[in-house]
Amino acid sequence: MKFSCEKALLQSAISITSRAVSPKSSIPALEGIFLEAGNELRLTGYNLETGIRTTIPAEITEEGALVLSARLFGDIIRKLPDDIVVLSSQNYTVNIKCGMSEFNILATDAEEFPELPSVDYQNTLELPQSTLKSMISQTLFAVSDNESRPIHTGSLFELNEETQLTIVSVDGYRLALRREHVSKKTGSEEFSFVVPGAALSEVEKICSDTEDPALIIQGARHIMFQIDSTILISRRLEGEFLAYRQAIPRNNPITIIGEKKKLLSSIDRVSLIITEKQKSPLHCTFTDGLLKIKTNTAIGNAYDECDIAGDGKDLEIGFNNKYLMDALKNAPSDQIKLELNTPISPCVLVPAEGEEIFIYMVLPVRLKAGE
Repeated sequence: MKFSCEKALLQSAISITSRAVSPKSSIPALEGIFLEAGNELRLTGYNLETGIRTTIPAEITEEGALVLSARLFGDIIRKLPDDIVVLSSQNYTVNIKCGMSEFNILATDAEEFPELPSVDYQNTLELPQSTLKSMISQTLFAVSDNESRPIHTGSLFELNEETQLTIVSVDGYRLALRREHVSKKTGSEEFSFVVPGAALSEVEKICSDTEDPALIIQGARHIMFQIDSTILISRRLEGEFLAYRQAIPRNNPITIIGEKKKLLSSIDRVSLIITEKQKSPLHCTFTDGLLKIKTNTAIGNAYDECDIAGDGKDLEIGFNNKYLMDALKNAPSDQIKLELNTPISPCVLVPAEGEEIFIYMVLPVRLKAGE
């Protein structure tokens, strides 16, 4: 194998594929990046759960394939001068040259690297990368990390016959939902699948803030995301996802509208005395035109007020400060409508105006006497 390419392109490709490399594995090849020099230069990382493959332009003078330690290869390329990198291999010795720098390192046999799963095209959908990126980032925070319900460690992707894509994440304490219309789709009128949160975190990083298309391909057991010259393949999570439509209460008698920034500022200030060791819920009182927030821990107590529109009917309700702030931070709207009912009913957050492109739900915390 012998090829030459720009250092910056190779470094970027290593950075992308390294995200799917196992830090430690019983299969040593999985701790490496699989390089293939054929018609183009392809780099692959795979941890048996998620695989990432990207291609970059290179001048290939001798075809071949090998596996290099992701950590060592990445460190070497990152520290090379900004010049053309020339990589050549003889048996299992790999020579890397760039400017006046030169390294000789050992490679692993390409035969030891497992093949990426093939994805049979059942259904496909396409949407701008910037849209997919925002939809993932605005729901990923609510993905569960509790392995006792594996299905909820991923996000539900659901496409309806109106070509509207809904992404839903739940963790038992909150729910995040985002909706957008897709550009194109092929296959069934309606379909759904669940993608692991770890894979979606990588998809979010690979997507750019452009209108360039991102393609999602659903297979029988796997999902493939195709973004520019990079593909990410992940296994699908199997199981029964929460029936989210029934879980979200919408006939709430109390409706409040608040400015996102003001609400966040008030909660943030009161949260200063809440720590990992000194936890306490936010004690929220919704009155006519005013939200009063207080909390009390061993450190001390804090109080703040925030102007709101609407009558909260003096409802007193407790919330985990982080969960409420996460919902507000990720809401893609400046004006938020809060729908409330009783001190033990969930709080539903939706846009104050326009199409309902997001719904967030936060479960309350029971307030004890003195809180």
